Amino acid sequence: MNFLLATRRLAVGRLLAVLLIFVVANSPVMAGMAPRSLHEEVTAFLKKVVTSDGQVNYTAARRDAATLHTLIQRVQTFDAAAASAPERKAFYLNAYNLTVIKAVVDAYPVASVMKLPGFFDKEKHVIAGEPLTLNELENNKLRKVYADPRIHFALVCGARGCPRLRAEAYAPATLEAQLTDQARKVLQDPQFIRVDAAGKKVLVSEIFKWYEADFKATGKSTLAYINQYRTAKPLPATATTDFYTYDWTLNDRK
Repeated sequence: MNFLLATRRLAVGRLLAVLLIFVVANSPVMAGMAPRSLHEEVTAFLKKVVTSDGQVNYTAARRDAATLHTLIQRVQTFDAAAASAPERKAFYLNAYNLTVIKAVVDAYPVASVMKLPGFFDKEKHVIAGEPLTLNELENNKLRKVYADPRIHFALVCGARGCPRLRAEAYAPATLEAQLTDQARKVLQDPQFIRVDAAGKKVLVSEIFKWYEADFKATGKSTLAYINQYRTAKPLPATATTDFYTYDWTLNDRK
């Protein structure tokens, strides 16, 4: 009896050993596959919560709170000092958009981020080890460092007046192409750039007023800046420009 029991235990032990070897051998690391990068993980999450029209399904994001929490932890511990310039730029863009989603999910349901006191200028978030407000993240880590107005079309502040959110993260290797593509999409969006039927007046987002210095630094007028991304359908050079009122309604899925 003892002999049979010992034999069975040995067989079970061998089976477990074989299974362990199989699992280890087929793990991503042992199979020669590196763990997914942060931007790849963010893309996987965005594909689940960003709608076809660039809004956010905050109910779905809240249901997947565990994934969102894990991504925020990676944002908090990211080593920005060891990253290249494109890696840092992509990281801070993704960190901003992801942090906005997390902050909204934490307060959801809410009609507008403007109903949340200090949403942009008081509430601190740990970004790559630094406590930063959303304004500090935008101004100190992106605007001042890169002087690239295209970031204003990539950052999505949780409002319908914002540019539409891409269902993918910004990646270091494709960052410049993504930013240019995003600028083209936003500046050709008739909800973002509104042209009257006669083509004599163009209403633009207040983003062009709030960040006027950034766009002027390019040496182009507002119309000229926009037209470089509207080559197929440029705005009339003689058109007058004005601003429509920014829509602070939450960019929630309708």
